[in-house]
Amino acid sequence: MAVVHRTTLTPTKLELLRDWLPAQPWYPGERSDPAKAGGFRLDDPQGEVGIEFMVVTDGGAAYHVPLTYRGAPLEGARDALVGTAEHGVLGRRWVYDGTRDPVLVAQLLALLAGTAEPQQQSVSDTPDPSVLTRTAADPGAAVASFSTAHGPDGTGIDLETTAGDRLALRVARALTPAPDAAGHVCATWRTPDGTEHRAPFVTVV
Repeated sequence: MAVVHRTTLTPTKLELLRDWLPAQPWYPGERSDPAKAGGFRLDDPQGEVGIEFMVVTDGGAAYHVPLTYRGAPLEGARDALVGTAEHGVLGRRWVYDGTRDPVLVAQLLALLAGTAEPQQQSVSDTPDPSVLTRTAADPGAAVASFSTAHGPDGTGIDLETTAGDRLALRVARALTPAPDAAGHVCATWRTPDGTEHRAPFVTVV
C-alpha cells in the first residue's frame, strides 16, 4: 500500500496546476486559481508511482485531474509533464498528467476489472467506499497498449488488453453534478460552500 506522507511539496500541487490548467483543451479559462475539492487514490503494486484522481474547483467549475508522481522522468512523456516539485521525504518528484502514464492506465484497468480498490485521498491504507465502480474488463487482463487524446469534452483513452479486448474510456474533465450518476467510476467532491456532489469520473464508451 502507498504511504501518504505528512510533509511539504514545493511547489504545491495547486501551484503546479495554476499554470498547467489554462493550457488544456478542456479548460475554458485563461488563468486558473484552483482549490482542492476531493478525489481518491489508487495504489501502484510496485510501490514506485503515486496515483491520484484529484478534483479542483476553479471559477465555479469543478475539474477532474488524474496525476502521477514519479521519482524519475517518464520516458516519452515530456509533453505530459505538469511540473517538478521537491517532496519533503521523497525528494524530487516528476508530476504527470496521469492519463498518459502507463502505471495509472494499468491500475485504472484493474479498477474496472474489480482487482484494484480505491483508496482515501489523504490517508494511508484506507479504502474509499464513496467511489463506486462497475466492472467492465476481464480480471485477468493487463494493458498491452494504449493511446490518449485530449479534446474540449475530456480525455479519451483507447487501450488493448493482453486478452485481445479493446476498451474506449472517456475520462471526464469538467465535472457535472449528477445525483444518479451513471459511469464506470463515480466519485464525489465538495464545492467551496461544503456541498457534496457526485459525477462520473470515467466511463467506458
